[in-house]
Amino acid sequence: MGGGGVAGIAWTTGLLVGLAGHGQDLTGADLVVGTSAGAAVAAQVTSGVALDELFARQADPARQAPEIPADIDFEKFAADFGGALTGATTPADVRRAVGQLAVKAETVPEADRRAVIEARLPVHDWPEQRLVIVAVDAETGEPRRFDHESGVSLVDAVAASCAVPGVWPPVTIDGRRYIDGGVRSAENADYAAGASRITVVAPLGLESQLPAEKPLLVVLDELRAAGAEVALITPDEASVAAVGENPLDPSTRTPAAEAGRAQGAALTLTWA
Repeated sequence: MGGGGVAGIAWTTGLLVGLAGHGQDLTGADLVVGTSAGAAVAAQVTSGVALDELFARQADPARQAPEIPADIDFEKFAADFGGALTGATTPADVRRAVGQLAVKAETVPEADRRAVIEARLPVHDWPEQRLVIVAVDAETGEPRRFDHESGVSLVDAVAASCAVPGVWPPVTIDGRRYIDGGVRSAENADYAAGASRITVVAPLGLESQLPAEKPLLVVLDELRAAGAEVALITPDEASVAAVGENPLDPSTRTPAAEAGRAQGAALTLTWA
């Protein structure tokens, strides 16, 4: 499950509810890989809390967790990234450059942002189900996969994966600073390599505001070439309209969740 801001969390949750409503429950997967918004959803759906309850926490304004609004000038955002990436020639160079931008950016305090992530998660312990949360070391540019054996709290792992560079502060874990796992890939679908059947949920579609190590469609072709059956789910037209232009706007949660549920209820998954 990939990134997409608070709208992506709501949409993915609605999508999973809609799919489950007609016999296509994906939440019992042997492995769940979450990146950014997908990390939050992954932690939620493996928590043991019912999908309908998780949906209500997204769709019902009275049940929604508090969020810090992020009003982003996306043209400036893109320009800042373009400037930061000048001279970067390898994926690792790109991630390090983005990490430097993230560390230098003026954002809300790290503790305030962590409190938001903590409120998002109904359970703060790692699940028994295999869950992998992806983040990137801001200094080295190396991706890191957090799981129950990493010795890192679930809240910190999700906060790190959701630390959009230039928008939210990097997350400090054992003296290291971590940024959004979407800096490597919005979905990190290749971390499911070895599975026989893989479902990729991509709230951002095939486009991402963050640089990716490899295009998603190339990754999916490589997974298929290795023997996996793969299904890709991206937002339909109604879902794109519900999210609007700023997926970090908390007001998008209700319409995005409802659009996701409608899309999931009308969708028949096929793996190929």
